[in-house]
Amino acid sequence: MSGHTRIRPIPVTGAYGALVKIVSRRMVGKVPESMGVLWNHRAIMRDSMAIGQKVEHWKELDPALAVYAAMASAATIGCSFCLDFNYFMSHGRGLDEAKVREVPCWRESTLFTPLERRVMQYAEDASQTPPAVTDELSDALVADLGPAAVVELAARVAFMNMTARMNLALGIHSEQFADACGLAPLAQRSAVAERA
Repeated sequence: MSGHTRIRPIPVTGAYGALVKIVSRRMVGKVPESMGVLWNHRAIMRDSMAIGQKVEHWKELDPALAVYAAMASAATIGCSFCLDFNYFMSHGRGLDEAKVREVPCWRESTLFTPLERRVMQYAEDASQTPPAVTDELSDALVADLGPAAVVELAARVAFMNMTARMNLALGIHSEQFADACGLAPLAQRSAVAERA
């Protein structure tokens, strides 16, 4: 993890801790340092992980669009952990790694379709404070995807906002999961995109 966390990580212990470590190693090959931070309040760690697992079972939104939306939201908020983790997880899910890599700078990239761009715009707009989603963008996505998929899109972005904002507040940063499987570094947002 780059830098330091604002809350000291503690050892993940006990029977439940052993289970958490097994699941973590299966998912990402190690026990992230962030687990030790969240272990300070096990109920929050358990519940946020449970919600995350439920989110992964939603299927109205295309899986690639779901990843692009989550990562666009994470990039807007500035959560390096969320970007790295989603990039790493997309590798195992067979998504187009070149596209996933470009999500942080999707505005400058030529890889994305108009629909993919609308989804990432929605994710960015919904991640603003206050949210800036327009009726026009919402209507276009309902026409493209249907109402159920747009409800899922909004919920996925909201969950990413909760996760990303919590990580940033706690000082949780990238743990270089993507480096471990040899993925090219994520594209970086330009200063112009940051101000847009």
